Amino acid sequence: MGTNNCEIKSPPEGTLYGTPEEGCSVMMNRKKLGIYFKESEDRRMAFGRGYRAGSTPVNIHGNSILDLSKTGGWLAAFFIFGNEMAERMAYFGLSVNMVAFMFYVMHRPFSSSSNAVNNFLGISQASSVLGGFLADAFLGRYWTIAIFTTIYLVGLTGITLIATMSSFVPNQNECDQLSLLLGNCEQAKPWQMTYLYTVLYITAFGAAGIRPCVSSFGADQFDERSKNYKSHLDRFFNLFYLSVTIGAIVAFTVVVYVQMKYGWGSAFGSLAIAMGISNMVFFIGTPLYRHRLPSGSPLTRVAQVLVASFHNRNVPFLTSDFIGLYEVPGSHSTIKGSRKIDHTDDFRFLDKAALKVKEDGTNPSPWRLCTVTQVEEVKILLKLIPIPSCTIMLNVILTEFLTLSVQQAYTLNTHIGHLKLPVTCMPVFPGLSIFLILALYYSIFVPIFRRITGQPNGASQLQRVGIGLAVSIISVAWAAIFERFRRNYAIEHGYGSSFLTAMPNLSAYWLLIQYCLIGVAEVFCIVGLLEFLYEEAPDAMKSIGSAYAALAGGLGCFVATIINNIIKSITGKKGQESWLSQNINSGRFDHFYWLLTVLSLVNFCIFIYSAHIYKYRTHQSQGNEMEKLDMENKGSTPQQCVAK
Repeated sequence: MGTNNCEIKSPPEGTLYGTPEEGCSVMMNRKKLGIYFKESEDRRMAFGRGYRAGSTPVNIHGNSILDLSKTGGWLAAFFIFGNEMAERMAYFGLSVNMVAFMFYVMHRPFSSSSNAVNNFLGISQASSVLGGFLADAFLGRYWTIAIFTTIYLVGLTGITLIATMSSFVPNQNECDQLSLLLGNCEQAKPWQMTYLYTVLYITAFGAAGIRPCVSSFGADQFDERSKNYKSHLDRFFNLFYLSVTIGAIVAFTVVVYVQMKYGWGSAFGSLAIAMGISNMVFFIGTPLYRHRLPSGSPLTRVAQVLVASFHNRNVPFLTSDFIGLYEVPGSHSTIKGSRKIDHTDDFRFLDKAALKVKEDGTNPSPWRLCTVTQVEEVKILLKLIPIPSCTIMLNVILTEFLTLSVQQAYTLNTHIGHLKLPVTCMPVFPGLSIFLILALYYSIFVPIFRRITGQPNGASQLQRVGIGLAVSIISVAWAAIFERFRRNYAIEHGYGSSFLTAMPNLSAYWLLIQYCLIGVAEVFCIVGLLEFLYEEAPDAMKSIGSAYAALAGGLGCFVATIINNIIKSITGKKGQESWLSQNINSGRFDHFYWLLTVLSLVNFCIFIYSAHIYKYRTHQSQGNEMEKLDMENKGSTPQQCVAK
C-alpha cells in the first residue's frame, strides 16, 4: 500500500446517509457499504474471471508464458493424474491392509488397530491445511507436491522395512488363529510400535502436502479465458476423481493379491515402487505445466483483517472522519496472484478492517487498515466453512465402512462360484461403482438431472453435494438393516462365538448394496465439493480452499474414532459387551449404524439450510452489477476515486 493509494470518498451529503439528523432513519434501510467501493473497470470476462498481472500463468522459472498453446491442457493434466493415482493407491492400500497387519503381525486388538488407522487417515487429511498454506504462501503447488511426494516415498519405504525384517515385528511362532482370538500371541515391543507409528505418520504427513495441491494444480492447467473453461473444469474434476478411484481399485485388488501371494513386504513394497514411478512421471511433465506464483502468507492476511477490524470495532460508519472503504487504484489488488473482489454485505463487522478515516494518513499499516479485497478474502473463507463441514458425516461413514465392514465380511461367504475373494478385497466394490458412475455420468446422469434442475451440467455443485449426502443416509440405513439380519442369522445357526468363521450359507455380497450406495454418494458429494471449493475460493487461496475438503475428510476420521470410543465406554459398562465388541456377533453394530443414520439425517438438514442461504460468487458479482445499474438509472452520484 504505497503513497499512490486510493480513497473511496463518501458521496455528497444526503446521497447515502443524508444529514446527521436523517442518519438514523436512513440506516434502518440497511444500505449496503458497497456503494463506497469502486469496482475494477474491466472485470467482465468469461465467468467473471480472467488473467491479470500477477495471476498470469508462469513457467517453472517464474517467467510469464506467452504462448499458452504449448503448455497446460489435458496433456499436462494426465501427468498430474498419474501422481494422484499412485498416492491414493498407497493411501487405500495402507488403510485396508494396515488393520489386518497390526492384528495378524503386530498382534494388536482389532479395536486399537482400527483407531490407529483412523488416526493415520485423519492426520493425512486434516494436516492438508498445512500443505495448502505452504503452497499458497511460499512454495507454489508444483514444489509443494514435489517435496511431499518425496516424504511420502520415505514413509512407504520405512513401512516396507517393517514388513520385510523380522526384528521390527514380534515373534510369530506359536501364534495360530486361536491364540490371536484369545490374545495370547507375543505383543509388539513399545519401540516396534513407536517405529511403526513414526513411519506411518511420516507417510501421512507426505500425503498432507499432496492432497490439497494436486486437484488445484491440475485445474490450473486450463485457460480461464476459454469459452469451454467451465466444461473443461467440470470434466477435469470428474476424471480427477476417476484417477482416485482407479488407485483405490488397484489397492483393493492387486495389492491385496500381492500380499496374499508374496507377503506383507511385497505388498507394501509395491506401494513404494508405484509412488516412485509416479514421482518420475510427475517430474517428466514439468515443461508442460502452468504455474501460479505464491502470493505470500494467507494466514498473515487473515490475521491482519482480524486485528484491524478489532482495532476499529468502536469506529462508527457514520463518523465525520469516515472517508470510505480502503482500496488501491486500478484493476489489480495488492495481493500477488489475486484480482480485486467485489464488496459484499456479509460479516459487516469485518468491514471495519477496511474503514478509512482521516487519521490513517497516506501510508497506513496493514495491521490497522486492510483493502476491501483482503477483507473479502476472509469473508469468503468464512462463508465456505459450513459446506465442507457438512461432509464430515459422510467421511465418518466412509471410515466406519473401511474398518467395521471388514469385520462383517469375515463372518460371511466371499465365494463367487469356485473363486474365493479375500475379505480385504471387499472395499473394491465402492470403487467399481464409482468407476461405473463416472463412466456413465455424462451419458446418463447429466441428461436426467438437466431435465430436473435446468442446469447445463446436470446439477449445480451444491446440488451434487446434497445428492451425495442423501444417498449416504440410505447406505448406512441399509447397513443397519442387513447387520441386524446377519447377527440374528449367526446366533440362530450357532456362530455366536466364532466371529472369524465364515458362514457358508450367507453371502458377503449383501454388503455390496451398502458399498455401492456409498460409492454413489462419494461421486456426487466429493467431486461436487472439490469443484465448488476451487471455483469459490479466493484466487490466492485455491490450495487452502481445496484443503477444506481434505480437512473435512480428516475430521471425519477423528470423529469416527471419538464416536467409537464414546460408544464403547457407554455401552460396555458393568461387564456388558459393547456395541463395537471385537466379537461382532455379540456386539450391536446394527444399533451403531442406526445412530450414524440419525446423525446423518440431522447433518443433511443443516446442509440444506447452509446451501439455501449460500450465494455463489458469480451470483454476487451479478448482483453488484445490477445494483450499480439500478443506481445509475436512479441518477445516484457516482463514487469518486482520488489518488493522493
